[in-house]
Amino acid sequence: QVQLVQSGGGSVQAGGSLRLSCQASGFPISIYSMAWFRQGAGKEREGVAALASNDETAYAGSVKGRFTISRDGAKSTLYLQMNDLKVEDTGVYFCAKARGSWTLNLGPGSYDSWGQGTQVTVSS
Repeated sequence: QVQLVQSGGGSVQAGGSLRLSCQASGFPISIYSMAWFRQGAGKEREGVAALASNDETAYAGSVKGRFTISRDGAKSTLYLQMNDLKVEDTGVYFCAKARGSWTLNLGPGSYDSWGQGTQVTVSS
């Protein structure tokens, strides 16, 4: 069955960097769109970055230029490189598999499988 197992995250000072990983199994990661979401305390889950099967990407305005989503098909792993982190980037981050191959939608309704979530804390 589809499984998404996340690693990475942790605590960092503002301006620092972190990389999140999402190990996929049960499906070919390269032919589906994938994405990263985050949820701050008391906030709704929001899309951060999406990656389509043709390697096109989409980013939320708040992270554009700082975050990079990528995929290693051979390792079945999705990544989120986060640079120049800000306090407002704090939250639980989730990777997600889309229902299709081409979507760059950053709304959660387009995704049918989710990782377990990992905490990212950015301090000032």
